[in-house]
Amino acid sequence: MKISVVTPHGELYNEDIEYVVVSSKMNGEFAIMKDHIPIISSVDIGYVKMVRDGKELFTVIINGVVEHNNNIINVIAQEAHVGLSKDSALDHLNTVREERIRENKRRNVDFAKAERELKKNVKEAKAGHM
Repeated sequence: MKISVVTPHGELYNEDIEYVVVSSKMNGEFAIMKDHIPIISSVDIGYVKMVRDGKELFTVIINGVVEHNNNIINVIAQEAHVGLSKDSALDHLNTVREERIRENKRRNVDFAKAERELKKNVKEAKAGHM
């Protein structure tokens, strides 16, 4: 089987696997094995355990969809990270999310400063006055 994991930031994982286990707070846990019937499932907060050659990789997912058809599994997620364990993947995802929040706050401060400066310059230039 083939699996592809995609987020708005690009493709995280694209490999052959033997089977997956999907776990979600909303839908519980189920496995998808070779020749499984077509299925689509949402994942609110959970993970996809990918097994290949007896080794496991975990993709932690926030707000995603898992779709299987013809031995091709597509995972589309708002947020996701692949790791050697569920905990390490979740820790890294949380670190990335925290950094993104800090960056957004910094951008908002920079935007507010630029907006104030623009207003000041427009006022000093008496733009719009005849």
